[in-house]
Amino acid sequence: MTRTFDAVVIGCSAGGLEVLRPLVAALPARFPLPVIIASHISPEGGGLLAEVLSWSGALPIVEPHDKQAVLPGHVYIAPANYHLLVEAERTFALSVDEQVCYARPSIDVLFMSAADVWGPHLVGVLLTGANADGAAGLKAIREAGGLTIVQDPATAFADAMPNAAIQADAAQFILPVDEIISAVPLLPLGKVPT
Repeated sequence: MTRTFDAVVIGCSAGGLEVLRPLVAALPARFPLPVIIASHISPEGGGLLAEVLSWSGALPIVEPHDKQAVLPGHVYIAPANYHLLVEAERTFALSVDEQVCYARPSIDVLFMSAADVWGPHLVGVLLTGANADGAAGLKAIREAGGLTIVQDPATAFADAMPNAAIQADAAQFILPVDEIISAVPLLPLGKVPT
């Protein structure tokens, strides 16, 4: 089955860095989609995740600023202590609204805004994490016709986040880490997991 995708959003929390590193490293230099990541990080952790991931991959790793355009072939990291949203004009918005599921940045906030923009051409990937953030956002992506992938809880450092998404019927595919790392680079070719 082949489909057309315009963007990938990824959410994670506890244990996420250990999945993000190889995932970002697997993306080829000519990967044509924007990859937007919301990870629960300390409010004092500004720039650290982007710096660590920049050592891993070939794509530019950016913490976006307000009204910055979403460009293909870039990996964007939600800044510490800000919600990251995608606007209809395909620009970013930063928000200091209340925490969602005790987190800012919130995965739900990113996923829901991206679902509104890209609908069926969006891929949502929810990885390891210790709370339910991301389940509602992933469900919004699925309801908009997008593709949704959840890390197999058995392979997660913290299984609460993937389990919440599965219980919410947000997951089209439940894959172990190695299969997610193999699948994401193939998305621009329209290939989806089988």
